[in-house]
Amino acid sequence: MSAAAPPDRVLDSPQTDPQKRAAIRRAIGAGSIGNFVEQFDYGLYGYMAPIMAPAFFPESDRTVAVLGTYAIIAIACLFRPLGGTLVGRWGDRVGRKKTLLWTIVAMGVATALIGMLPTYQQIGIGAPVLLLLLRVAQGAVSGGEYVGAVAFIVEWAEPNRRAYYTSYASNSCFVGTLAGAGTAALTSWVFEGEALDSYGWRLPFLLAIPLSLVGVWLRRHIEETPEFVRATEEGADVVKAPIREALRSQWRPILVFCGISIMLAILSYSWVTFYPQYLTDTLGLPRWMGLASNAISIAVLIPALPLAGILSDRIGRKPMLVTGAVLCIVLVPLAFRVGEEGTFGAAVASQLIYIVPEFFLTGIVTVCAAELFSTRTRFSASAIAYNSSFSIFMGITPFVATLLVSTFGTIYAVWAYLAVGALLALVVVSAFMTETYRSHLGADKFAR
Repeated sequence: MSAAAPPDRVLDSPQTDPQKRAAIRRAIGAGSIGNFVEQFDYGLYGYMAPIMAPAFFPESDRTVAVLGTYAIIAIACLFRPLGGTLVGRWGDRVGRKKTLLWTIVAMGVATALIGMLPTYQQIGIGAPVLLLLLRVAQGAVSGGEYVGAVAFIVEWAEPNRRAYYTSYASNSCFVGTLAGAGTAALTSWVFEGEALDSYGWRLPFLLAIPLSLVGVWLRRHIEETPEFVRATEEGADVVKAPIREALRSQWRPILVFCGISIMLAILSYSWVTFYPQYLTDTLGLPRWMGLASNAISIAVLIPALPLAGILSDRIGRKPMLVTGAVLCIVLVPLAFRVGEEGTFGAAVASQLIYIVPEFFLTGIVTVCAAELFSTRTRFSASAIAYNSSFSIFMGITPFVATLLVSTFGTIYAVWAYLAVGALLALVVVSAFMTETYRSHLGADKFAR
């Protein structure tokens, strides 16, 4: 870096050599595979919840059974802050690579076990309790998985391309969700009636085992991040109490991240988990149409996210976040209005409108999860921030959205819920957030 460069900024890096580029590509793959497994499970569970519900709850009231299945997601996500904070502590103490190896194994085992659980008809109340315990275990582990993977990729990336590279971490989540949706749709098509209800829904959860084995192989064949090695003198100078240090020195960026990420959690999980079920249960579309229309919109967003990363690497994080927040307020009610036409084409069109704010927010919130925090406590600080906001609202949003529509009789109540989060984000980004693009990863970022 030139001596004339400001101390908290970095200039465009020179052309990276092919060997470094190859290492970055491996880091993207190793970091992203865990996100894929996590979101495959989350998307699969969300899409299969109406089918799974009778297996774990009494069949006398279908709405209560579905709400109960969604409530398990919400309750499990409440444990993500604790689990994510502990995983983050390990990530700052023993390194990113070792921690991420452990998390992908734990997630794969927990997901596969869901497909082996006994039913309510077999063991009564024990069935939903066991399901809840497995979801809690998953939530605790995955609370550190995502932020660790993002930190891993960002710490390998070139300073002027961090949002671009991190967009692939975001994409791995959507690819995982898309795979979960596709698997759920295929399962619903292959198995019908009693076969689907009794054992067909179980089979997709068992796919987590081979997926996790691929992740273990990828993560074993990548080195620790150069940024972590530099910041800790090759692991010899780690922070002894990273959680305490993160809360002491990083509390402002933690609050800033919470303020901007709640909006994205509500936006994303109203869309990928709640909306397909709304199209089926309320608007009367066949289930396959609800799932297929959602899958089409995800497939359109996936190639667009790297373009959003490139744009953000040029203009910064704050302009993207402000634009996305405004579009949440303006475009989401339009999307709902289009969807009310009740046709497959309207369902697709409504979700293509819905993903416009996703374009401006998804990858940018992701890269901020790493850039807002200094290297020595990045894993712990980002885990605290992410799980105190995004994870909780990710978990409760399908439940809250279903409850809002049931209570008020209109999907625009869900838009009002989102609008509150968007307004909060606008205030936080405009008044308190420090621009982070191309900043030094090792420096503290104080909101001002």
